[in-house]
Amino acid sequence: MLKRLAGWGLSTPATLLVVIFLVLPVAATIIATFLEPKGLFAPYQAFFASGFRRSVLWRTLEISLVTTFVSVLIGFLTAYVVSRTPGRLKSLLIIAAVFPLLTGVVVRSFAWLIILGKNGILNNFLISIGVTDEPFSMLYTQWSVIIAMVYLFVPLMILTLVGVLENIPDDLIQASASLGATPAATFRQVIFPLAVPGIIVGAVLVFTGSFTSYATPQLLGGESQMVMGTLMYQRAMVAFDWVGASTIAAIMVVVTVVVVLLMTRVARRLNPMAT
Repeated sequence: MLKRLAGWGLSTPATLLVVIFLVLPVAATIIATFLEPKGLFAPYQAFFASGFRRSVLWRTLEISLVTTFVSVLIGFLTAYVVSRTPGRLKSLLIIAAVFPLLTGVVVRSFAWLIILGKNGILNNFLISIGVTDEPFSMLYTQWSVIIAMVYLFVPLMILTLVGVLENIPDDLIQASASLGATPAATFRQVIFPLAVPGIIVGAVLVFTGSFTSYATPQLLGGESQMVMGTLMYQRAMVAFDWVGASTIAAIMVVVTVVVVLLMTRVARRLNPMAT
């Protein structure tokens, strides 16, 4: 009984901070959207009645899902190599993976402006080797946003998966090979099932981060590639439409929760060991 009371006592301050600074503001934002005189669901009807806003929602979802898929793919392959690297080299590789996280998001996004710009590094290189005579327009496209997003979130994916893959015993892989399993079969039946929990956690981190991102889409996408984060900022800080901004925030919360639940359910169905 004393241990239980001590546990409650230790967790109560943190719980109160989460409720006061996270739960209550989000709840107040969502509740405000249902207090419009025009009707209970009037802000949501106005949002989905607009073809432009629906396209922004779909674009944000598409960018987030593509970013998550590519980040999982690159992060898994990189984390597997790092987890199987011996000794000091593994530490150096982990430091190299973590190093981009030490720089701010805005700085890393600006770096892609220099790389992808018409007078940027990539265009100058393509012109110098004779691929093109005129620079390509690579900025302010959906793919420029996705490339920058992948660059931002792959380190998170690597860090999430390295620990999971390190804990897969070598004996299991060797036993699988000794029983005649091909490398592909070993990956499908041994490595991937044991890595599914880490993949779920990493995918959730990447999706939620990319779906709610503001700085990177604003810098690399501009007005032509507006996403939900930039649309919410525009409604709140430019149009001063606080109800509209709250509606966008509420939709983002609901979509994020639904997609995360679907991702978790699909991953668990692919492999019951992840439950």
